[in-house]
Amino acid sequence: MAAESSPTLLLALLVLGIFADPCKAQELRCRCIQTHSDFISPQFIETLQLIPEGVQCSRKEIIVTLKDGQLVCLDPEAKWVKTLLK
Repeated sequence: MAAESSPTLLLALLVLGIFADPCKAQELRCRCIQTHSDFISPQFIETLQLIPEGVQCSRKEIIVTLKDGQLVCLDPEAKWVKTLLK
């Protein structure tokens, strides 16, 4: 009996694994390991993502994607970053 239910259980776990998205829904950590406070000209910034503090991370995170595809975490306390957010 146990041998017959094992394939069914394995199949059910596989199906659940396919539909679960652990990267988006269950990531409970900060995305930025270190931040940069050096000025980056806005002409080099393609997108800006603001992640408020919450259960996943106890600090506000600002991540910019540069036009060359590089991701940079900015220091939210830097004066130029505060001006950029306004």
